[in-house]
Amino acid sequence: MAHHPVIHKLEAESNVAVALANYIADLSAKFIAANGSFSVVLSGGTLIDTLRKLLDPPYMSSIDWSKWLIFFLDERVVPLDHPDSNYKLAYDGFLSKVPIPKSNIYPIKEKLSPDEAADEYEQRLKHLVANGTLKKSPVTGFAKFDLILAGMGPDGHVASLFCWHFQRFEKTKWVTSITDSPKPPPSRITFTFPLINSASEIAMVVTGEDAADAIKVALGQHASYGYPLPVQKVSPEGTLTWFLDNAATSELK
Repeated sequence: MAHHPVIHKLEAESNVAVALANYIADLSAKFIAANGSFSVVLSGGTLIDTLRKLLDPPYMSSIDWSKWLIFFLDERVVPLDHPDSNYKLAYDGFLSKVPIPKSNIYPIKEKLSPDEAADEYEQRLKHLVANGTLKKSPVTGFAKFDLILAGMGPDGHVASLFCWHFQRFEKTKWVTSITDSPKPPPSRITFTFPLINSASEIAMVVTGEDAADAIKVALGQHASYGYPLPVQKVSPEGTLTWFLDNAATSELK
């Protein structure tokens, strides 16, 4: 049975950044103490900038970065040095500034088709479960990440799982591809909901007023009506924690 989500409504994006750093540092210490590693899934968009407080004291020196493992919730099928790459965004804004070993960072493989890139990433995840690097969910048999850090699009999409695209209903694949994303670039790979929801902890980090309508649908009084947004299908095995600023919650009563 999923736990009730924890909802942090904060004043400004800067307050979200501080609260998020606290939350991540606590989970890092907890999972490293329990398992000797901390598996973190990053997404693109504004999330990477909101991680900036982790680069400041006390976190920079108190976090055991060498034990982190980094994965990508979704990725654009472009070279890793391309402006559209989520890896490049994460590298430039965060990964290049913290001492996580390069061998602990898992970007997509370049020069593959979207289908091939999704399959290759899924096989790599399965190998990491088989060799004990990643945990396995006893419920689903999928990889069980310690923490997924996700954003949300103004239309309520999560990862590259869009409202009117069948990938959101995928049940067996861990990673799937999309070649007609409604947002450019069109070709992407993305974690599927069964993989996302096998995680221990998921943080939904949503700031800015362009998210307000989708937040009203997802968290407002009519959340159970009608056809759900993809974001409403996020339900980890542990706890879902929302980090929201005033702008994102401006439509909530």
